[in-house]
Order: sequence, then structure tokens, then C-alpha cells
Amino acid sequence: MSAPAKLQDMPPRGGYQSIPFARVPAKKYFKGWQLIAAYAGFTTVGLSLYYLNCRENHRNEVEMRGARNVIYALLLAERDREYLKQLRRNRDEEAALMKDVKGWEVGTWYGEPVFKTL
Repeated sequence: MSAPAKLQDMPPRGGYQSIPFARVPAKKYFKGWQLIAAYAGFTTVGLSLYYLNCRENHRNEVEMRGARNVIYALLLAERDREYLKQLRRNRDEEAALMKDVKGWEVGTWYGEPVFKTL
């Protein structure tokens, strides 16, 4: 049994193609002045929209500040009203609880005022 003859890899007849190593510059889509003009245009539009948005935000802040100032007085009045109602409920509850105690005066501690006022 004879072994087949080894075939050595050889270049193709006529040789390999030449390797392209020349510089291929990138394609230019825009010129320099066009890029600068586009930058200026986008910047102008962006700044104008930013200015309009800032004006709108400032207007909203002024409106909210005014609304808070108006409603603050109403909230204080409601708080004071609820406080006075609670004092009345406390007084009525004290009168109901201490009705059987002789000499008890509502709003005092055995006849002595709780709060020393002039």
C-alpha cells in the first residue's frame, strides 16, 4: 500500500492579487461653512425655545406664589376655627365629666384659674 503523495499549498498561477493599501478618504457630506451655519441655526432655535420656556416657567411660579399667598390666610382661619371648636368640645366634655363634683367650676382647677392672665 503506497501512501498518496503530499500536495503542498502553492500560490495560484499568476500569483495573488495586489493588496489595496492606498488611502481612501472619507466622503464629505457637508462643507465647513454649511456645518457652521447649521450649528448657528440650531443654537439660535434652541436658545429662543429655552427663553420662551423660561418665561412660561416664571409666569407659572408667579401664579403659584400668588395662589399660595391667597390660600394661606384661608388655611390659617380654618386652623383657628377648628382650634376654637376643639376648645369648646373640651369645655363641654369637662362639664359633662365633672358635673357630680361639688364646687367644680368648668375651666378652673378647684376654683383656681388654670391660666394666670391679667
